[in-house]
Amino acid sequence: MSAVVTHGAAALPRDVDVLVVGSGAAGLVSALRAADAGARVAVVEKASTIGGTTAAGGGVIWAPATAVAREQGWDDDAEAGISYLSASSGHVMTPAAIEGYVRTIGAAIDYLATRTRVRFTALARPDYRVEWPGAALGGRSLDNDAFDPSSLPGLADEIRPSSYFPLLTMAERDRLDGAAPDPALIADRRAQGVRTMGGALIGALAASAADRGIPIIADAPIEGLRRTEDGWETTFGAVAVTARTVVLASGGFEWNPRLRDAFLSFPITPISAPSNEGDGLELGLAAGAAVADMTAIWGVPVLTPPAQRYDGLPSGRMGNVEMTLPGSIVVNRAGERFVNEALAYQDTSRMFGDTDPTTGRPRNIPAWLVFDARFARRYAIGGSATGAAPEWATTAASLPELAVALGIDPDGLAATVTAFNAAAADGLDPAFGRGQSAQDRFLGDSTHEPNPCLAPLTEAPFAAVPLSPGVLGTSGGLAVDEDAHVLDWSGAPLPGLFAAGNVAAGVFRNTYPGGGATLGSAVARAYAAGDAAGREAVAATSARAGVPA
Repeated sequence: MSAVVTHGAAALPRDVDVLVVGSGAAGLVSALRAADAGARVAVVEKASTIGGTTAAGGGVIWAPATAVAREQGWDDDAEAGISYLSASSGHVMTPAAIEGYVRTIGAAIDYLATRTRVRFTALARPDYRVEWPGAALGGRSLDNDAFDPSSLPGLADEIRPSSYFPLLTMAERDRLDGAAPDPALIADRRAQGVRTMGGALIGALAASAADRGIPIIADAPIEGLRRTEDGWETTFGAVAVTARTVVLASGGFEWNPRLRDAFLSFPITPISAPSNEGDGLELGLAAGAAVADMTAIWGVPVLTPPAQRYDGLPSGRMGNVEMTLPGSIVVNRAGERFVNEALAYQDTSRMFGDTDPTTGRPRNIPAWLVFDARFARRYAIGGSATGAAPEWATTAASLPELAVALGIDPDGLAATVTAFNAAAADGLDPAFGRGQSAQDRFLGDSTHEPNPCLAPLTEAPFAAVPLSPGVLGTSGGLAVDEDAHVLDWSGAPLPGLFAAGNVAAGVFRNTYPGGGATLGSAVARAYAAGDAAGREAVAATSARAGVPA
């Protein structure tokens, strides 16, 4: 039994200052900040394990101009961060929002690094548009050091398992050049209960919550949210909890088919926590909240091995590494490439929404990752062992036979590969410029020359696997202000109600400046939400008791 997490609504305190709904990074950062403001805090989690999509994923946080990065030798400053964010997102973000993000995320990272058990390593990962003003070649994407939960018995079993990432830090994974990880290292970490990536972040945050005496209650789905004179009454079956303030941090709605059909413009495959069904969004709407950016997603192309399941449901794996490595291309049913395969995954995902004006159907759904035998020998594809194409791939002795087997236009595929090969042999891609930027090359094979992202497809047998539009989560949701107060349709705050993470509309307004933007948005909002919710709750509790705040 864990000393950190309890289970079932019966374990809930009946009266708290701040109730946090959701135990991902947004929820736990909010809880820590609220507790440090002097509030009595409890965290509730719908699922049986904690961590949500944070624990499922890579855990990287995009944060310009942090003390952590400077201490590790990266030269960066707030003005450069503001300049870059203005170039990448200034068409949808206001100058005040841009400056606010850079200021807030810097403070949040400093807080986590000095006041909690979280430990970061700044990655040598370039911003996604290195040609724009203020861009950095590294230091802004922050990885989590491996976390050993053994000092808190039972905690390792309470953290949601990764959806598919191996037990490597992101820095270790980045150094693999597409190869498989060391099985001995993975086995040792698994035996010790060590967590990496998003699981390490959740472990460190949960341990920090335990240090503060914050209860975390899993298996406690919230069912009702109602404003009262005392704050908010929340219900969990027969259990009711009164809270002065509530922070909704319950994730997006990507696993809810009804909400997906209502708001998203093309089909998606979620690779996040399946508990993300829009519960907090619907509770906020019922309480009078406004929403924003509801069509926005944190998009990523995904590979979907038939055996890839998460919580028993069909899921997928990020395919951006396989797309970047030399010896592969991505084509649509016409056999045509439609994007620089090494482009940042959010930008690549936008191409799935491209509509054929003649048919009115998506032009690039379905799509396939096509590769040759050399590629299959050298690189792991969708988690498979290297040496050959995975069993679930379609394989053929020639490209025309492969095209027929897949339902791709054979002439189109032949013309595409012929043109691609002629230039790729010299490390060039006239059509899309693949491998020309530092961001492109970062996930390529650094041992391959002259371009770590390009090689001709020449060696039979040829193979292909489906590539689908996927999401790390939805990024539209409840409308909030700079302190993460949830707003009503007139733009006024709903008293005592806050939101952070994917249940709220994202900070970046459907843009993606660099690796870790998803968690950057969540952590910045949570840092503000927790502080404001804690202070307001303490003031309300003091007022009820007749004590000056």
